Amino acid sequence: MLRKLVKRFKADSIKHLILIFAIFALSGSGSLLISDPILVALDLKSFVTFYPLYILLRILIIVPIYQLMLIIIATIFGEFKYFWQFEKKFLQRLRIIK
Repeated sequence: MLRKLVKRFKADSIKHLILIFAIFALSGSGSLLISDPILVALDLKSFVTFYPLYILLRILIIVPIYQLMLIIIATIFGEFKYFWQFEKKFLQRLRIIK
């Protein structure tokens, strides 16, 4: 099973796969920690009373922060090249870049 994950994520080894997962985890946690004060400063709850719309707006704010955190943390761990390829694929799917 781990070999399939190594192949799927195009990792060099199981250690590299664990590092990739750690970077994803740190980026997700970090983006939530950073976005919380931003959301409080925007006071989104007072403007949007329809809860599904609030969740949608919250996601739209958190996603770019997550993408930025992913590149920053990947650079710290020396995995910029790997995650930049990941980012390019993500941005191509959104049709932001070609």
